[in-house]
Amino acid sequence: MDQKKVAGYKAAEYVKDGMVVGLGTGSTAKHMVDAVGEMVKNGLKIQGVPTSKATEVQARELGIPLLNIDDVDHIDLAIDGVDEIDEDFNATKGGGAALFREKVVASLAKEVIWVMDESKLVDKLGAFPLPIEVLPYGYQIVFNKLKDYGFNPEMRMRGEELLLTDNGNYIIDLHTGAPVDVEDIRVKVNGIVGVLETGQFLKMCDRIIVGTADGARVIEAK
Repeated sequence: MDQKKVAGYKAAEYVKDGMVVGLGTGSTAKHMVDAVGEMVKNGLKIQGVPTSKATEVQARELGIPLLNIDDVDHIDLAIDGVDEIDEDFNATKGGGAALFREKVVASLAKEVIWVMDESKLVDKLGAFPLPIEVLPYGYQIVFNKLKDYGFNPEMRMRGEELLLTDNGNYIIDLHTGAPVDVEDIRVKVNGIVGVLETGQFLKMCDRIIVGTADGARVIEAK
């Protein structure tokens, strides 16, 4: 059983007629978008707000009507994946380099659902590198400060070139290891000029949907 597909299709059940829906990015969210596309084909009336160019392409191919983020004042429901999440629903996201757009969409949403397979559930964050989106201008200064803090930064590459996000920025991955002091990183990283956004999504979701070998498990936020 494909746990990611199980989670993605279960999450799509929360999409209702007339909604503006934030469409996430990544391997699990891709299944959700596929499911929503099937629902639209069968008559569901929604509008989607994609969190990446890749998701935008996928949604258009499926016939999902889309809105630009600057044309909405709210989002009814955002569904997206995570790279890891702890028992307090603190999540690390951005493995697909879409963290800035994902956070903008989630921050506008009345309801947020994170979807995942069982491997994403952890006791403490830190095993998955924390992505930081930074402006190209002065990025080396940001990198050096992150290094001084002992966060073991690494520039994300695409082949021989620095990876560019959909926003034209760079990604620095912090290899802190687990367990990590979430609050310490939040304060220090957000205090660096040149940091656009971090992959810390702290207590931002209303529920998580976990794909398991026995089906989808829905866990509500405390």
